[in-house]
Amino acid sequence: MLEIGTKAPEFSLPDQDGVMRSLSDWRGQKVVLYFYPKDMTSGCTSQACSFGDMYPQFREKGATVIGVSKDTVASHKRFQEKYGLPFTLLADPEMEVLAAYDVLVEGVTKTGRVSRKLIRSTYLINEEGMITRAFGKVKAKDNAKQMLDELE
Repeated sequence: MLEIGTKAPEFSLPDQDGVMRSLSDWRGQKVVLYFYPKDMTSGCTSQACSFGDMYPQFREKGATVIGVSKDTVASHKRFQEKYGLPFTLLADPEMEVLAAYDVLVEGVTKTGRVSRKLIRSTYLINEEGMITRAFGKVKAKDNAKQMLDELE
């Protein structure tokens, strides 16, 4: 995890509509930047739907929510449409932003191959682009409420 008080790494990634989005697009707002393993899986769907259900409350507190995974733009579009998600999903199939935000760990598969696995993590970034909170190994079903409480 990146340290609290450090500048959040800038990035440019395509959203669910294929539009390139950068962290600086949200300068002046608080950003809840959450990293999740895979669209359409039970934990990730629970997490995304919780953020979606609470999205008006995030907006009331001057924050936006952005989800990032290694899934494709097309996968994100299907995920967003199926569950009516009102926030931005960013596609990072090359895992460059996932690496920049230190949410990947290396592990060895049963076949002995080294792979990188995403740790479900969430950052709160302030209006100036600084990391004010960082949570690793978050619980999917509790993460949205946890982050909403952090905005109090």
